[in-house]
Amino acid sequence: MAQMVDVTNKPNIYREAIASGEIKLREETIKKILNREIEKGDVEAVASVAAIMAAKDASKIIPLAHPLPITGVSVNFSYDKDKVKIVVKVKTKAETGVEMDALAGVTAGLLAVWDMCKQYEKDPNGLYPNTLITNIKVENKIKKEI
Repeated sequence: MAQMVDVTNKPNIYREAIASGEIKLREETIKKILNREIEKGDVEAVASVAAIMAAKDASKIIPLAHPLPITGVSVNFSYDKDKVKIVVKVKTKAETGVEMDALAGVTAGLLAVWDMCKQYEKDPNGLYPNTLITNIKVENKIKKEI
């Protein structure tokens, strides 16, 4: 039997979580992103909105996660020659943490990058042999009295 953890008697405190993840892409695709040559549009803008939306709605896709009053979400990108790293920071004042919200944000952001770039990643069979989402993790958590 599954049940949501009861946080009724826990106080509202400041909570923050930072999560990150990477997507491996072909070097040519990374260059297209950086030169703003992706046909679907601005990859960072779309992936940022996807990450923010997912962080705000994490409890709708993670069955036992608590819906939280998210007070802030930031999304940052960095690049290597063959990968994009996304870092999402989520803040709240609530009874429970925002790690799942940050992880949901990172995952949605990475999926948005894949979707924006998939036409450049396909092989002749329509598969994605070089494209890989990896290293999704919680980087840091903060919990402190208000």
